[in-house]
Amino acid sequence: EVQLVESGGDLVQPGGFLRLSCAAIGITFAGTIVGWFPQVPGKEREAVVCFNTDDLMTSYSDSVTGRFAIPSDNAKNKVYLQMNNLQPEDTGVYYCAAGHLRVLEGDALRCLDNDMSYWGKGTLVTVSS
Repeated sequence: EVQLVESGGDLVQPGGFLRLSCAAIGITFAGTIVGWFPQVPGKEREAVVCFNTDDLMTSYSDSVTGRFAIPSDNAKNKVYLQMNNLQPEDTGVYYCAAGHLRVLEGDALRCLDNDMSYWGKGTLVTVSS
């Protein structure tokens, strides 16, 4: 059975940081596109980070550019998300997803909800003072 398991969500104060982890069980991340999708009540789920595990190409949404990053020390079959300078608007359940379709818009990699084949159950990030 294929599973993606997220961990690392927590309650942090504005300006704080977290490192989320996504572990793949039953599949390998090699050759996949991995996205991190925050779900905020009342908003559409959209990827804030999209990462190609083969060539390490990474794209970020405008809202997280300069604050979030995919570290270079990803362990075998794990992908991390380093979240710095967290703000209240970053609050949400963060889902890790993986797929095999590489979509480019201009020179940016895009992770589209409908293109992802595997999803985790999410980890809650709360940014509040």
